[in-house]
Amino acid sequence: MAEGRSTRAAGSPRLGYTDSGFQTMFCTRCGAVNQDAARFCKGCGSPIDPAGASGAAVAAAPAYAPTSPVFTQSAPQFRYAGFWRRFVAMIIDGIVFSPLFLIFFAGSGLFGVISGAAAGRDMEGAGAALLGLGIFAGVLVMVAGNWLYHTMMECSRHQATLGKMALGIKVTDLNGNRISFARANGRFFGKLISGAIMNIGYLMVAFTEKKQALHDILAGCLVVLK
Repeated sequence: MAEGRSTRAAGSPRLGYTDSGFQTMFCTRCGAVNQDAARFCKGCGSPIDPAGASGAAVAAAPAYAPTSPVFTQSAPQFRYAGFWRRFVAMIIDGIVFSPLFLIFFAGSGLFGVISGAAAGRDMEGAGAALLGLGIFAGVLVMVAGNWLYHTMMECSRHQATLGKMALGIKVTDLNGNRISFARANGRFFGKLISGAIMNIGYLMVAFTEKKQALHDILAGCLVVLK
């Protein structure tokens, strides 16, 4: 019987395999070849402990430690809306909102009061008070209307004002999700800061990596293409 490769553990019989694939054991004392079922060496009669040999071989093998798979989530990819696209959307919103102001202005009676002042009528007393009150009310309604228009539209299912919808852009959070009413409020009032610093907050759209204005950064928002 031909002999094959063999392995040896200290103090144990040597293990080997024949060309036919059967395991054989070599006696460490006389070197005789024995079958794997043998308990005593056929050459010298010494006892053979196959369990010790196989145990040593198994102990020498490295233990397999299963590892759990690691899943990584890639960052969402967006196409950011540039400065000029956002600028045109703002102009469209202004055009849409202007007729509402004119309707309110004409219906409030302020047009007649101001026309009377221009014609040289007496604006003392009640007339002057009415004019001041009307101007204050008009400004208040315009500010409130502008605020509700932007916040309600941007946190709606459209995620955009009419101007943004016309240009194919929308407002999202940093993960691309629909923003809440509170976040829309933060973005709207952040525009006061963007405009207060000589409109530099608006110009930041042209230079920031994600094309964010200052109010976008403050509110944690993005303006992206649909």
